[in-house]
Amino acid sequence: MAVATANQVRVTRWRGGQHPTLDNITRQMRTEGLRPYVWTNTPNFRYPVRSHGYDKTLYCVQGSLELVFSKTRQRVTLRSGDRVDVPRGVRYGTIIGPTGAQCVEGSQL
Repeated sequence: MAVATANQVRVTRWRGGQHPTLDNITRQMRTEGLRPYVWTNTPNFRYPVRSHGYDKTLYCVQGSLELVFSKTRQRVTLRSGDRVDVPRGVRYGTIIGPTGAQCVEGSQL
């Protein structure tokens, strides 16, 4: 099995006027065959570098967070409404922004 790279990560920035609601995001994820769940975290919390054995989709609902891809040293900041799709096997850490974050993430059913 080939290991995905950070270059295969896809970021979709929110471009609308009003940010999508939690209900809108979870509904959209379900239509894509994803199993969404909501999580929140406190300001400046850090998750260690890790990878997953599944493709992961993550939306930032409120606040912000930064994903740090260890192999390429790339950093991606997500804000309200932004989405990232991380392929299985990509190693990254997460730093929650200064006001905390609420996110919805999911994987294929």
